[in-house]
Amino acid sequence: MTREDFRIKIFADGADAKGMKDMYASGIVSGFTTNPSLMKKAGVTDYAAFAQAIAQEITDLPLSFEVFSDDFKTMEKEAKAICSWGNNVYVKIPVTNAKGESSLPLIRRLSADGMKLNVTALLALRQVEEVAKALTPGVGACISVFAGRIADTGVNPCRIMRETAAICKTIEGTQSLWASTRELLNIFQAQDCGVDIITVTNDILKKLPMVGKDLEELSLETVQMFRDDAVSLGFQIA
Repeated sequence: MTREDFRIKIFADGADAKGMKDMYASGIVSGFTTNPSLMKKAGVTDYAAFAQAIAQEITDLPLSFEVFSDDFKTMEKEAKAICSWGNNVYVKIPVTNAKGESSLPLIRRLSADGMKLNVTALLALRQVEEVAKALTPGVGACISVFAGRIADTGVNPCRIMRETAAICKTIEGTQSLWASTRELLNIFQAQDCGVDIITVTNDILKKLPMVGKDLEELSLETVQMFRDDAVSLGFQIA
């Protein structure tokens, strides 16, 4: 499959340099996102060196790198440094800091200065509405709603994502983004909601060859897997 097989843009979500390069070469993805938690999981020890190396390798697709300070003055300095890493770089700004203080004044200032932003960690529609008002039309931005985390609370995220997509379409250059993807089905759910972008980990992207697979064939393969595992373990009941 290629990116042309989808109406939605698929961004690879991760911080493994080799995995990012492999996905870039695959022709499936239209951009990349990462965050400090993913970098920790991948064992990244030098944030700037890692990000700058990726920015030199991937110059023609959007890359999102996140600030990590918790005070807005330092966050602004980090944002300016990250922005300098490439014309295709989006700076990820969390909707609040860890104290729950709103990032809206910073978002408004950076967007007005012409900085491309990926505003992240939104879950409530009120947050989407407020961030949308803070963005400067035409500059370029993503509003990243963690649909997977909404679903973790027992709430179907599709209504919020449809409304997010509708709001973003009213602001030139602003794209809606379905984040915290949990399963392959989410790609098609996000697409049906009219969302512009979905971020997907490499583990989920590896399942793309299963799209359209015959279900009875998959059933047989599942039974064969169970049988092979039982034989390999030497299980006996009687």
